[in-house]
Amino acid sequence: MSAIARPLCRLDELEEGRARGFDPLAQGRDSVFALRHDNQVRVYRNRCPHLDVRLEYRKDKFLSADGQLIVCYAHGAQFLPATGECIYGPCLGQTLEALPFCEKDGWLLVQMPEGLPLPG
Repeated sequence: MSAIARPLCRLDELEEGRARGFDPLAQGRDSVFALRHDNQVRVYRNRCPHLDVRLEYRKDKFLSADGQLIVCYAHGAQFLPATGECIYGPCLGQTLEALPFCEKDGWLLVQMPEGLPLPG
């Protein structure tokens, strides 16, 4: 199955310690999110491994107040930004689904498998 690179945002718009949700498949909901932590960019599917629910409680609210952890606001699970591993909560030891991405001409592009919509 081939992948399509879909633009999310300009890399310089993704601030340190912040996360942003995106709707690359135009489904009317943010099915992926990107974050910058310790100057490293990561892109994850917006889906908790515990209940198959979206993580954020409102637009772009994926991180703890101090920006150090990804939080599932449905039930309080906490994930490491660098790996997506759950370190607290009912899905302890499970991980968020990381998505491949690349940078091109200053843009952050997520690699989306063709014909495979991501629920969110």
